[in-house]
Amino acid sequence: MIAEVERPQPGTPEPALEPSPLSPPPSGRPRSGSRSILYAVAVLLAMAALALKMTRSPAPSAPAGAAIRTAVVEQRDFSNVLRLSGTVEAVESIAITAPRIAGNQIGQLTITKLIAASAPVHRGDLLVEFDRQPQIKTFIDKQAEYQDLVDQIARKQSDEAAARAKDESDLTLAEDQLKKAQLEMQKNEILSRTDAEKNQEALTEAEGNLAALRTTFDLKRKTAASAIHDLEIQGDRAREIMQHAQDNEQRMSIHSPIDGAVVMGSIWRGGSRGEVQEGDQVGPWDTIMQVVDPSAMQVRIGVNQEDVLALKPGQSAVVHLDAYPDLTFAAKLQELAPMGQSSDLSDKVRTFAALYRIEGADPRLVPDLSAAVDVETNRIPQALVVPRDSVASEAGQHFVWVKTRTGAAKRSVEIGAESDLEAVVRSGVSVGDVVMRGRS
Repeated sequence: MIAEVERPQPGTPEPALEPSPLSPPPSGRPRSGSRSILYAVAVLLAMAALALKMTRSPAPSAPAGAAIRTAVVEQRDFSNVLRLSGTVEAVESIAITAPRIAGNQIGQLTITKLIAASAPVHRGDLLVEFDRQPQIKTFIDKQAEYQDLVDQIARKQSDEAAARAKDESDLTLAEDQLKKAQLEMQKNEILSRTDAEKNQEALTEAEGNLAALRTTFDLKRKTAASAIHDLEIQGDRAREIMQHAQDNEQRMSIHSPIDGAVVMGSIWRGGSRGEVQEGDQVGPWDTIMQVVDPSAMQVRIGVNQEDVLALKPGQSAVVHLDAYPDLTFAAKLQELAPMGQSSDLSDKVRTFAALYRIEGADPRLVPDLSAAVDVETNRIPQALVVPRDSVASEAGQHFVWVKTRTGAAKRSVEIGAESDLEAVVRSGVSVGDVVMRGRS
């Protein structure tokens, strides 16, 4: 039961309060003993705090409003992983291009039939077919031209045979006239001077006629032979073009040389590149498609000169596909170029080509996919591992901040192998210690 407090009646003066025995007297000198004791205790506490502060380094503090990040020292296998970027390609692939037109240096062909992209094919399956009508027309035209030239050669040879027979007959007649004139010359001793001169003129004329016929005979034969040879050259040219057209017509169909899958190529169309389609015009410089063997794939990588020393043939790796993050493959370094290629920006920077053979297969693993290859360059079993941002350096020494009951203590540590995110601690901490992060 709470006792009621008696309140004074209105108008009644309140009684005066008596001083407390623990409070200083209202007047006169204060108690010097109590104040001296309190002052001495305060001085001792201040000196103890100052001594503690001087013997310990300041603990790291986080910015106002930010939580201090920590990590636990773990004992596990440490691995240093080098990540490389490249492109997936088939180990065995054959590029399919438009056939080179025999007889023409440059020629474009129109696609009339095309297999579907990504379609599986077997050896001998039809991949692409081109318009063969121009080749058929060329063959027919040149065949008619060749036959006409063959007929002209036959007529020319017949005419030459007749002309040769006539010229040979004229030569025989001229030879007979020359012999007759020579016989008449033997009568000059018994003939008059006038008749002797006539016989001499006849002999001279017969000799000149025979010489002229012999000369023209050879010229006519050479002229006729040259004309026939020109026709034969034209006929050979027409026949060659006709044969080329026939061969080209047979090349208008391209069949798969191996079993595999089709990877469609791209060409320039209307100022931009697009996948090859039926109706496109392509040349020998255009890759229409590739037939790849999907059972054997590899990743082609350009390795920086700083990282190439960490790679060795046969080294294992893990391949990640950018398009399929959940898909990974084991791989091994199949080939590493012994010489690097200079960069476009500087001739002092070299890039080395590397081929990683992928182990396993998947329908989603197709050429031209961008891939990341993780290569383990160093492994330390059962090492003490801390985050790299928890290690700080000062005057060539490494240290970490270890969490304690009263705050954090600064410890000197010896650091071993390091990666981009973690570091191995050889001494200075133990398993389970909590270290503060973000101090480096």
